[in-house]
Parts: sequence; structure tokens; C-alpha cells
Amino acid sequence: MPLFLLMTAGSNATLLLVEDEPKVASFIKKGLQTQSYTVEVALTGEEGKQRFDAAAFDLIILDVNLPDISGLELAEYIRQQNRRVPILMLTALDTTADKLLGFEAGADDYLAKPFDFLELMARVKALLRRAGTTEDADRILRVADLELNLDERVARRQGQTIELTAREYALLEYLMRNAGRVVSRVDIAEQVWDIGFDTGTNVIDVYVSYLRAKIDKDYPVKLIHTLIGMGYVLKEK
Repeated sequence: MPLFLLMTAGSNATLLLVEDEPKVASFIKKGLQTQSYTVEVALTGEEGKQRFDAAAFDLIILDVNLPDISGLELAEYIRQQNRRVPILMLTALDTTADKLLGFEAGADDYLAKPFDFLELMARVKALLRRAGTTEDADRILRVADLELNLDERVARRQGQTIELTAREYALLEYLMRNAGRVVSRVDIAEQVWDIGFDTGTNVIDVYVSYLRAKIDKDYPVKLIHTLIGMGYVLKEK
């Protein structure tokens, strides 16, 4: 049995992972996704800063040694924004002095590399629980009169059940978790399809069209909106 499956899934938290080693980032992201976390990855400190500024996250996992700005600088930047989001720092530097620097920069917890994935998950869950984002959080996503029951895996609008394929469900869940936020085709490809975006295909546009036909077609208020050149957003107006 894969190690990832030993943990109990059940969170709808959105995490930002800032890690400059692609293989390590991919390993962590896939493991967290098996626990139902939504994970955005940044490979540089600057990209991490941009993603942080562009969206709300429930937790930041931050490598100290980044190729441009250091993880310590990024942690300080996050804290300067007066944000309460928990920060878990990852680093190969595990002396007491290094940990103190991390905590002084704004980190809530500190995990030395190499680490066991189960320990990473335990720390993530503890930080989210401390911040008030727990596995017992509401398991129904709602936007206007549209709701998605994550336990039943059923979508309803105005109380009417909407039949969705597995891929349509995954797409709708991602849009609802990011309600009010513009998500690009690249974001959707990475988070829903778990692939790099291929500019030569319109598969994402096709599935958005399928979803729109089921979610919006028979209702006066449209929820799925296209922003030309930017992506899609699910919102009431």
C-alpha cells in the first residue's frame, strides 16, 4: 500500500508549496492531494510571493533555500502583510540557531530535510487545526444557489440534482473552492488534470462548456464566467 494512503483524507484546505526542487515539490504535492488538499506550487521565492498575493491560502509550506529570495525573506514578507496564515518551513539546516531564525521570520513550525511524509502530514494537520481549518469543516461548498456535497459527491442547484461525470465534478469542485477568483487554463490543467497545459488542445474549454451547459443553461443567473485571455471564474455576478 502506498504510504500516502495510510493517512485519513478529509480536508478542503488550499495550500501553497514553495519548493525549488521540482522532484521534491511533485512528491509533496501528490501526497497532499491524496489527502484532498488543493496545492499550488511555486518553484521560486518570487513566484511564491506572486501566488500569495493573488489568492488566499490556508497554509504555506516554504523551503528556506530558494534560488532568488530566501524563504526567510518570503516568510517575513508574508507576516508584514498582517496575515495569520500558518507557515511550515522546510530546510536541510536543522541547528537550533537555524530554527530560531525561521521562527523569528514568522514560521509557525519547522521541519528538517529529509523528512518522513507522515510527519509532514501530521504537522500540516496540526497547523490547520490550530488555525481553525480542520477536517470537521463544512463538507458542502456553496456559491449562490449552487451547492456541492463533498461526501455524497453530488451537485445541486436550487435543490435539483445535477448529473456530472467524474471529470466535470473535479472541475466544478476546483472552481467552487476558488469561487470569486480567476483561474487560468494552466491552473486547471495542473490541479484538475494534474498535467502541464498543452496550448495545442482545447480540452479544458470543452469541459468548461460541458459544465456550463449543466450548471447555467437552465438558470437565469449564470455562475461560470469567461475572462478573455485570463481564464474562468465562478461567481454570482
